[in-house]
Amino acid sequence: MDFAQADALNQAIRLLSLRHRARAAALIAPLGLHPGQEALLLELDRTGPRIQAQLSEALGVEPPSVTLMARKLEASGHIRRSPAPSDRRASIVELTDSGRELAERVKEVWRGLAEETVAGLPAAAAAEIPGLLAAMTANVAPRRTGPGRARAADSGG
Repeated sequence: MDFAQADALNQAIRLLSLRHRARAAALIAPLGLHPGQEALLLELDRTGPRIQAQLSEALGVEPPSVTLMARKLEASGHIRRSPAPSDRRASIVELTDSGRELAERVKEVWRGLAEETVAGLPAAAAAEIPGLLAAMTANVAPRRTGPGRARAADSGG
């Protein structure tokens, strides 16, 4: 790939990422959420109760980010944390009734954002995008440089 093509690709990905994140933030703000919290709610809605370390792995963010999000969502009554029976140092996180209701509202916002994002594209092209993006994401996943050590820093929030 020549530089012009590489530059165009990298710039397009960067701009899409920035705009999508900003648009998502604007859409979830009226729900009282900050970026990243919607992903945590949707993960719990999809999987049921999880240990915070599992949430960190599933969301692709560092454990302190999950801890901060969980504290805020717990304070607002959307999740409940309790000690894991097998390891009292670990916390199990689960949705409350209000969290399940909020997750349903987030799903509506998420559907709208997805439709907005692919507006004007042929349905067949839009259907291919998740697979293409998953492959691209895997291509740039952090590489391990040693036991449990990632080379690339996580910027999740």
